[in-house]
Amino acid sequence: MSRTEPDLLYSEEEEALRAAVRDLLTDHCDPAGVIARAESDTPHDRALWKSLAESMGLAGLLVPEELGGQGASHREVAVVLEELGRSVAPVPYLASAVVATEALLECGDRELLGRLASGRTVGVLAVGLHLAPGDALPAVRLEDGRLHGEVTGVADAAAADVLLVPAQDGGLYAVEADAVTVTPQTSLDLTRPLATVALTGAEGRRLGDTEPAVRRALRSAAGLLASEQLGLADWALTETVRYLKERKQFNRPVGGFQALKHRLAQLWLEVVSLRAAARAAADALTTGEDTDLTVAVAQSYAGPVAVHAAEEALQLHGGIGMTWEHPVHLCLKRAKADSIAHGTSGAHRAAVAGLVDLQAP
Repeated sequence: MSRTEPDLLYSEEEEALRAAVRDLLTDHCDPAGVIARAESDTPHDRALWKSLAESMGLAGLLVPEELGGQGASHREVAVVLEELGRSVAPVPYLASAVVATEALLECGDRELLGRLASGRTVGVLAVGLHLAPGDALPAVRLEDGRLHGEVTGVADAAAADVLLVPAQDGGLYAVEADAVTVTPQTSLDLTRPLATVALTGAEGRRLGDTEPAVRRALRSAAGLLASEQLGLADWALTETVRYLKERKQFNRPVGGFQALKHRLAQLWLEVVSLRAAARAAADALTTGEDTDLTVAVAQSYAGPVAVHAAEEALQLHGGIGMTWEHPVHLCLKRAKADSIAHGTSGAHRAAVAGLVDLQAP
């Protein structure tokens, strides 16, 4: 069987989509606003989500047109996530438009897919954000047709209208948010809050089998998360270069010093490599070729690069970088949280070794 080479380039349509999303985020997701919202009791930006999901139709990119979506591919979703990563946007896009949507596509639930695609309903898969595609799946009890149990570390649960809950009978159940108790947890990344979801006799509608639905959802989440991490890293590099060109010491731009040039050059190489890995993952999810391996490779590399880029940005911004008013701390916190989301880089390296039959010495 012939194998096509991955397409790592952006199409004209993807660049146009990027421009539209970036323009919207520039106007409605400024750093000061994100910081202020992170300090409030309402970390999710409902107005921004409405603009992205309903007005632009981005919540339904993965949903076929006959089900009310846009019928696009993972490549377009990756572009959106790059821009959301650059802005550290406090919206449940990854949770609803990717993770929950992929699970529902596997189950084939047309009614709920249409609701999520419209953007008027936010869906969240009730598993911990740390869960990797190959991890054992947690499940709640099913007793007399009702769900009982607790799931911790669920990202964006506070914004959910419906939760997709794995149960011990092997089924995935849709549970309305008002039937569960959502308790916020302390989260490093204030723009993607975590919560504990408690079910005490909640009614649920069986959607399908848990195993294939959650595996598909987590694989797509891990692969597309690399694009969000790329957006974070690219923003950190771009802003640091801009700042070092403006900041002067000894009557010359700080960026002109050789030691800093070397650090920026190394960071540029890492970001370029991350772009290739993230694009390969998005393309593999679209074509279905070598998906598991390509996703694992991308995630094994993405976390450390995004964290390194954010740390360099913080250090090279000097004193201003340590202030709460500067957005670099938002970038660093999201990068650190993303580095353990949907599997650590070590877990994905182990997955790569298993997929290519590379035994440890």
